[in-house]
Amino acid sequence: MRRRESASRRGKSGLLLVFALIIAALALVAAGCGGGDEGTGTDTTAAGACDGSIWVLLPDTASSPRWESDDRRYFEQAFTDAGVEHTVVNAEGEATTQQSQAEQAINAGAKVIVLTSLDTGSGAAIIDQAKEAGVQVIEYDRFNTGSSGGAAYVSFDNVAVGAKMAEVLEPVIDGLGVDTPQVVQLNGGEEDNNAFLFKDGYAATVQKHVDDGSWALAADNFVPGWGANGEGQTIMEQVLTDANNKVDAVFAANDNLAQQAINALEAAGIGPVPLSGQDASATGIQNILLGNQTMTVYKPIQAEADVAAKAALALCAGEDPSTVTSDFEYATIGINAADGKPAEAGTGVPYLALTPTGVTVDNIADTVIADGFRTVEEVCTGDTAQTDFCKENS
Repeated sequence: MRRRESASRRGKSGLLLVFALIIAALALVAAGCGGGDEGTGTDTTAAGACDGSIWVLLPDTASSPRWESDDRRYFEQAFTDAGVEHTVVNAEGEATTQQSQAEQAINAGAKVIVLTSLDTGSGAAIIDQAKEAGVQVIEYDRFNTGSSGGAAYVSFDNVAVGAKMAEVLEPVIDGLGVDTPQVVQLNGGEEDNNAFLFKDGYAATVQKHVDDGSWALAADNFVPGWGANGEGQTIMEQVLTDANNKVDAVFAANDNLAQQAINALEAAGIGPVPLSGQDASATGIQNILLGNQTMTVYKPIQAEADVAAKAALALCAGEDPSTVTSDFEYATIGINAADGKPAEAGTGVPYLALTPTGVTVDNIADTVIADGFRTVEEVCTGDTAQTDFCKENS
């Protein structure tokens, strides 16, 4: 009797074990099916996954309007939706202010800092100080050389950004019908590693033409602070003076520098000329519609902020930030902390690199307008309202 009872119990135990294994297997399958359609890894956006606070340190409002008009709102929305305590601050162009904000975040018990630095020196110091205090850092949009490196770097493929400028401008310059077009490179600030990566992207095409004698490089200048105080216009004015106004095209590294180049060209009675930009700012789109700028590079800030926010949430939850899921495509490669150069995946700092898009007058409606990044009402003001695009879409 006891043997039968024992056997019966063993049988029931065996069935319970089988059921438990089946349930566990189903749970694993369900977990594997979760998250977005793009990327791999664990979705860390669920409320409660992060039990600490996240601080976002933005650089300024002068070098580009994006930081306050776009990045701030996307981060605030992402962390609010995740139910995570967060603080977003802006250094307004002062490195000492950003250092103070970082110290405030550390003292407030932040678990993660998302950092867009003003320069690599101060940014590197913030990263090292935060890590020493046990605070994880996501380097956002701008990479900081000379530090021990953050937990991840989230940005667009910055060499591809410059290459996209060259891809659009090259046939336009070749079609000018000018013997040896005089080309200017108006680069971003040397304090920003991205300025070198953008330049690497378009300089490859420029140098190819210079080497075969089809183009000439009239000037190649880095603009301190990305022209936050109008430095780009001053530099461009000097370039025009030195070149006796013989400038046929300008590779401007963002829309702010493009506007400053336009100001200088118009003052000299030149142009419009083939001219690049970046950020798809409202002003940049207006300049394209007015024929003063050839293109801009659209880097969907919502996508960049989405990946960065999810990486920050992953870090806060103790997860690997380089394997988060997102509806936006990105590739995980590496970047070297010493020189800021991209590297193979698995080496250096994990680099979550998104893909940029070139915008011209022909695809404004299908890109920035269709995505809601810019609106017709925002763009079609002043003289721009009289353009064909605005008349057709207003």
